[in-house]
Amino acid sequence: MRSAEADGPGVRFPPPLIYVALAGAAWWLHEDWPLPTPAPVSGVLDLLGLVLIGAGLLLDLVSLALFRRQRTSALPFRPASAFVARGPYRFTRNPMYLGMTMLVAGLGLLVERLGVTISAFVAAWVVGRFVISREERYLERRFGAGYLDYKRQVRRWL
Repeated sequence: MRSAEADGPGVRFPPPLIYVALAGAAWWLHEDWPLPTPAPVSGVLDLLGLVLIGAGLLLDLVSLALFRRQRTSALPFRPASAFVARGPYRFTRNPMYLGMTMLVAGLGLLVERLGVTISAFVAAWVVGRFVISREERYLERRFGAGYLDYKRQVRRWL
């Protein structure tokens, strides 16, 4: 009988919930301890926020479509039948997590809550430490040399 770890990466908490939980906590903390945003740049922050939100959504949607096309699960707690190395996966091994980071950071800029923007990078660190590391060990076991070659050629984030 195979262990759950052998059948998948062993991720127990969905990564989008990590981003939502940390952004929500930052939003809530802002009510009592707001971080100031310089007024003269707020138009720039709005534009940058919109660009990051749009790029993050596009990155996530394209990445999900590639997983669907490969007929493999994008859920990190399910087994993978293939690893995707096309599209944005040629530039980053984790475009969905990068997209989520951009989305939350952009939202924080757009609503001028610096804590929410900071939470995106804290979430990226948490995901890297507790999710991506497990996924990579699993993909190395599952796909062997092919994944190791890919890993040597493509950066984890950018």
